[in-house]
Amino acid sequence: MDYSRVLSRTVTGLKKSGIRKFFDLLGDMKDVVSLTVGQPDFVTPWHIREAGIESLEKGKTYYTSNAGLPALRTEICRYMARRFGLAYEPDETVVTVGGSEAIDLCIRALVEPGDEVIVPVPSFVCYEPIARMTGGVPVLLQTRAEDGFKLRPDDLKKALTPRTKLLVLPYPNNPTGAILTREELAEIADVLRDTDVMVLSDEIYAEMTYGRAHVSLASLPDMKERTVVVNGFSKAYAMTGWRLGWAVGPKPVIEQMLKIHQYAIMCAPTTSQMAAVEALSNGDADIAAMVAEYDRRRRYIHSGLTAIGLDAMLPEGAFYIYPRVGDFGLSGDAFCERLLYDYKCAIVPGSAFGAGGEDFARISYAYSVKHIAEALTRIEAFVKTLKK
Repeated sequence: MDYSRVLSRTVTGLKKSGIRKFFDLLGDMKDVVSLTVGQPDFVTPWHIREAGIESLEKGKTYYTSNAGLPALRTEICRYMARRFGLAYEPDETVVTVGGSEAIDLCIRALVEPGDEVIVPVPSFVCYEPIARMTGGVPVLLQTRAEDGFKLRPDDLKKALTPRTKLLVLPYPNNPTGAILTREELAEIADVLRDTDVMVLSDEIYAEMTYGRAHVSLASLPDMKERTVVVNGFSKAYAMTGWRLGWAVGPKPVIEQMLKIHQYAIMCAPTTSQMAAVEALSNGDADIAAMVAEYDRRRRYIHSGLTAIGLDAMLPEGAFYIYPRVGDFGLSGDAFCERLLYDYKCAIVPGSAFGAGGEDFARISYAYSVKHIAEALTRIEAFVKTLKK
């Protein structure tokens, strides 16, 4: 069998995830201190786990409706109103297998072959390949360190063409920790207002902002009708393994996303949905406690990296910091590989997150301060050798 003749050329032409490619280097290495994973080190709060356990004990192991439990969709709408001032109805809501599925559904429901999808980079790795798999044309819009890695309205305006169908708005941002303020979002809204461009607003880190509350583009005048908001339970509630997310947006778009979801997935895991009702109903205090700890770690790691001599913006959101590591005669990839092999400390090269990241690296601070301290010690020892 000649598999090159039967496999999809679109799929075989995709690059592997740069994050996973680097993880493969870890292999069977022992004693590695890793700051690579964007996963909370907190255990899912007990009252949420208990709700999941109770659902199993009561035999609630059946399919739910395709869109998700009515009780969960109702709680999602209440949560969006309570936390972000956004008014949605349950029929404008679909429960998905993680935020990743919601992103996939949105792009597939909107993008046809030849449509352009604007993706600010650096950003999470999935937007570009999903756009390509739909036949769309990714337009990678590079943000800059001197702008705090924020999407600038002038750059967006220049990138728009008659074929632009979708803008991905990945803020708070992975990997840079950048956010967009209400004023900055208003400038983006002004560019979009007289167009037919839709927006995929990936707000999975919406609860993780420091010093100011998250603002959704959908809350601005005329933006709700063109915005699909994606969120989930993985980050805010430390529920990564439960694989549960959601999307809210204009009913005509959500209906088409639901159609794809029906054929591809059927419904999100029932046990996870039962636990999620409890999370949204009674989890605000859990979020506050975890975000306070992330804030402590954020300041600690920024101070530590600065003391070592690495230029790093203090993150305003998410739980990543994005230092410039290319000031020592090495590319970001080479820096990260040598740090791993010579000092057994793992961070992710910025190149994994798109063009312009070649001199940077992503470091996750979703780890204990003790763990971060050991990593900083190893990074410092490595950087000292480069300064000689």
